[in-house]
Amino acid sequence: MGRMIVDEPRTKVQREPRRQLRKRTTWMTSDSGKTKIECVVLDVSPGGAKVVTDAAFDVRDSFELALVPEHTTLQPCEVVWRRGKTYGVKFLA
Repeated sequence: MGRMIVDEPRTKVQREPRRQLRKRTTWMTSDSGKTKIECVVLDVSPGGAKVVTDAAFDVRDSFELALVPEHTTLQPCEVVWRRGKTYGVKFLA
């Protein structure tokens, strides 16, 4: 077998920071806080999160997520993909 020689330098690809695995129970809310549903944050990065819920809840295109269940601070989110009851969301500024 022959060897393959590559003389070109490899270019680095700028990637988003690694996701932190959370698996933390928290809650999502919509309708200005009127509807509150328990969910689990599977992982989170600076730009978004992966969330799953067992509740029969029609997750809209946007909602608020409590990343820390004990605090009332809510993070506005937009759904970017759906797979059953699992959602990929991006955080809105």
